[in-house]
Amino acid sequence: MGRLDGKVALITGGEGSLGMATARLFAAEGAQVMLAGVDEPGLAAGAAELGCAARVTDVSDAEQVRAAVAAVIGRYGRLDVVFSNAGIAGVVAPVVDYPDEVFDRVLAVHVRGSFLVCKHALPVMSDGGSVIITSSVVGLTSDAGVSAYATAKHALVGLMRTLAKEVAPRGIRVNTVHPGPVANDFQRTIETAVTGAPPEEAARLFDAHIPLARHADPDEVARVVLFLASDDSSFMTGSPVQVDGGMSI
Repeated sequence: MGRLDGKVALITGGEGSLGMATARLFAAEGAQVMLAGVDEPGLAAGAAELGCAARVTDVSDAEQVRAAVAAVIGRYGRLDVVFSNAGIAGVVAPVVDYPDEVFDRVLAVHVRGSFLVCKHALPVMSDGGSVIITSSVVGLTSDAGVSAYATAKHALVGLMRTLAKEVAPRGIRVNTVHPGPVANDFQRTIETAVTGAPPEEAARLFDAHIPLARHADPDEVARVVLFLASDDSSFMTGSPVQVDGGMSI
């Protein structure tokens, strides 16, 4: 028996390293999965690997989100788990120099995107389901130069706590997961922008600020998402779950 036997999951940002690591675990635990994202070749590769469904979806577009949710129901007949994971980094710059349009786009993808995914998924979700939203260690802390990303990731905690209270009568749980630095291309882009150093040196500089002194593997974050998606976390809701190697303590 898998921990997600008979369950159906929608994963946004499904073509990325965290999305795919989570999709692999979900599938291995018995779930049917639909991947949603903006990188069509990446989605196609993920769908081919897992034998799952995939749909190109810009989460900041209400019609595309509505269509993705409808596609899940049309294909599988139900929806039990939502992993709202789509995100972009923006740029690294002081607030006084931060481009308005980039700030708006970062918030549109993270905050509006998670809002829209939950708005359209929750009415059709099974009672007793689970919503997991990807925030970040900078959704609990912050640093200079990342105003858009940090603002968006903090905002997701407020959205999560509101949703947790609204859907608790249906037994639906809503939690955020807060990864620290993960060994992937997304993180390397951020680190080189923040430090101005080559990728390997930038990673070492970040490791120096992590008590466990290393980056996470995507699977380490995915295992926490699986826990939150499964009945193993049946009495957890409204919780910001840190997966940051101690970076936020």
